[in-house]
Amino acid sequence: MTTAASPRTRVAVLVGSLRTDSVNRRIAESLRDQAPEGVEVQIIDGLGALPFYNEDLDGAHVPAPAADLRAAVAGADRVLAITPEYNGTMPAVLNNAIDWLSRPYGQGAITGKPFAVVGATPTPYGGKWAHEDARRSAGVAGAVVLDGIAVSQTTIDTDVLGDPQVFGRLREALRALVDHPLVDAA
Repeated sequence: MTTAASPRTRVAVLVGSLRTDSVNRRIAESLRDQAPEGVEVQIIDGLGALPFYNEDLDGAHVPAPAADLRAAVAGADRVLAITPEYNGTMPAVLNNAIDWLSRPYGQGAITGKPFAVVGATPTPYGGKWAHEDARRSAGVAGAVVLDGIAVSQTTIDTDVLGDPQVFGRLREALRALVDHPLVDAA
């Protein structure tokens, strides 16, 4: 059986939490380890080393962490953000990564890439606002935002990784991102 993921679909994952043992990093690792056949999930590390976006730095000598981020996302077929919510919005590290990926304007590494966002956070809204903000920002940056893919889960009383129903929804979100047809930019 041939799927949209054949022969291999590369998904770059941007984790919005820098904490080593964050539930969102563990979601990313579990999705990587249990990715569907023909799907390679690459967690992009080093977001904490990115300087805040500054056009003065984005010239002939782009900082290495920014160049590495751009190269990793440029080499991917799709982008998945997995993020908590901080103070009612996406974490600054995720916003900063999207800023770096948006440049040069109209030609950034995220331009034309199918993009989705999922995640967990211990707030009553499960990250809804962070996910909306990430989708909006990525769309302005040129990504093809998949609005129908949303898994916002509160971790207050649910073991996200241990609950087969919740983790199944996260895997379905990855599958939907992978199965989304690519749009020819030409």
